[in-house]
Amino acid sequence: MGSRHASGDGGDSDDGTTSERDATRLLAMLIRSGQIRLITQDRSLDFMDDDDDDDDYEPYIECKPEADKCPDTKAIDKSELKQQMLGQAGLKHDASLPTAVSVNRLLRKRSLGRCSQGHFTPNDCAMLGANYLPNQMEIVARLNSKVFCGTYSKDGNVFLSACQDQYLRLYDVTKGNFQKFREIRARDVGWSIVDTAFSPDGCYLIYSSWSECIHLCNIYGDYDTHQALNLRPGDGHFCAFSVKFSSDNSEILAGANDGHLYIYDREKNDRILRIDAHEDDVNAVCFADDSSHIIYSGADDGLCKVWDRRMLGDDNATPVGILAGHQDGITYIDAKGDSRHLITNSKDQSIKLWDMRKFSSNSTIEKCRRAVATQHWDYRWQGIPRSSRSKKKTIAGDSSLMTYRGHGVLHTLIRCYFSPTFSTGQRYIYTGCGTGKIVIYDVLTGQIVSKLDEHHGAVRDVSWHPYEPKLMSTSWDGTHGLWTYKKDDYPEDEDPEDSLNESSDDETDIFKVFRRKSRRLQEQRRERERRQQRTGQGF
Repeated sequence: MGSRHASGDGGDSDDGTTSERDATRLLAMLIRSGQIRLITQDRSLDFMDDDDDDDDYEPYIECKPEADKCPDTKAIDKSELKQQMLGQAGLKHDASLPTAVSVNRLLRKRSLGRCSQGHFTPNDCAMLGANYLPNQMEIVARLNSKVFCGTYSKDGNVFLSACQDQYLRLYDVTKGNFQKFREIRARDVGWSIVDTAFSPDGCYLIYSSWSECIHLCNIYGDYDTHQALNLRPGDGHFCAFSVKFSSDNSEILAGANDGHLYIYDREKNDRILRIDAHEDDVNAVCFADDSSHIIYSGADDGLCKVWDRRMLGDDNATPVGILAGHQDGITYIDAKGDSRHLITNSKDQSIKLWDMRKFSSNSTIEKCRRAVATQHWDYRWQGIPRSSRSKKKTIAGDSSLMTYRGHGVLHTLIRCYFSPTFSTGQRYIYTGCGTGKIVIYDVLTGQIVSKLDEHHGAVRDVSWHPYEPKLMSTSWDGTHGLWTYKKDDYPEDEDPEDSLNESSDDETDIFKVFRRKSRRLQEQRRERERRQQRTGQGF
C-alpha cells in the first residue's frame, strides 16, 4: 500500500522492457483471477496485539466484513445534519427516522386533505421509499470481462457501462427498457477503463485509463466524436484514476497516480493546472456542489483534502483544509451536494461521513500519516489484515461525524454514494463490496439496512436510479445486475385490497401507484368544484 506501484486499479510498473511489462501483466492477471496467491513469511507484517499468542499468528484473513453492532453516534447525534433530516421529516430533535411508513395511512391522510400542501411532499415520497428498497436482482447484461464502471445519467434515461474488454456501452433505460444503443471502442487503454463521467448536459462522456490522455466521446448523433485530452503529466507510467466534469461544463477535474490534481480547460482545449496535492496516488476527486468552487480529493495517503478552485493557481497549491481519520488509503469520495457533507470509502474497511467545515488539526493529520505508514498489505490480492477487522480503534482527533463498517474494500477501488434525494431523501449510504455484495447503511444510525448478495465477484460500482426505486450493480463477475423491489408480504397494518386496489403487473413501482391516485383524486376534486359552480349558478 505504501508505494504508488501497489496502489490504484492495476497497471504496470515504471519503464522497462516489453517482456517485463508482459510478465507484470500476466502475474497481475493470475493473482487477480485467484490462480496463484502470494505468501509471505515476513514477520514484520504481524498486525496482532502485543498480547496475542504466536501460535495463533495469522497476519491476513479471508474477507469477512464485520458490521459494528453498536455504531458510535455521539458526533452525528449532535450534528446539524441530523436536525436537518429530522426537521424535513417533521420529527422532534430527539426522535429517529422510522424504518417504514404506512402507505395506506398516507393515502387516507391525503384524501382527507390533511397533507400540508394538499399532495405528497418530497419528504413523503422519500419516507415511502424506505418501504421499497431494492431487494431482488435480475442480470441485464453479461459480458466476457470484468466490468469496472456503471452509472445512470443525471436524468436517469441512460446507463453507461465500462468494461475491461475496452468497450463503453450505452443503454436506453427509459420506460423499463435496457436496450443498448451505442458501443464505443476505447482508445489507448492500459489494463482497463478505470473511470467515466457524464457531461452536465448529458450529451458527452469522458473516460480514463493508464494513459496520459483522457478521452471525450459524444453520446447521441450520427457523428462520432472521440477526442484525446492530453493532461501533459510528468515522466513515468500515468493513470487518471478519477475524472469529473464541472457543473458548467467548462472544466474537467482529474486525480492521478502521480499524486497530482489536473484541471483541463475545455474552451482552451488544454490542461491549465497541475497541482501537487498528495504524497501518494489520488484515487478520488469530487466537486462539493453545483457551483464547482469547492473540490475534494482523496488519496492513498489516507487524507481527504479540500480545495477552493478560485484560489488554485501555479503559485498557490495549498488546500483550505484537511480531513483526517482513516487509517489506510481512500478509494472514493461522494458529496452530498449541500456544500458541507461528504463520504469517503477506505481500505481500512470503513466509510466515514464528514462535515467539511470541521477540519482536522495538524496533530491528527500526523497521526493519520503514521497509521497509514504502518500498512504493508496490498488490498489488490491479499486478505484483510487482522488489525483492520478486529481493532476498530479511532485516531485521536478524528473529526468525522460517523463511521460505517460492514463492507469489504478489496481487489479494486470500491465506490460509495449517498442515496438519491427524490426517492430516499438521501437517508442512506450505499457501497459495493469486495465480496460481491451491496451494502446499504442508514446515515444517522450507522446500521446496515440491507445487504444484497447475488454476485460472484467484487462489486466495484453501484448506481441508484435518481427517480425510481431500483439500482444497478457493476461486478467483476462480468455482469450488471438490476435490483428492484419484490414484495414478499404486506405490512401488518395494511390490507392489500385496500391499499393497492388498482394494482397492476407493475405493483412494485409504488411511485406510479401514487401518481395514478394523485391524478384520480385531482379529477374528483375538480368534478366537485364544477358541480358546486353549476349549483351556485342555478344550472
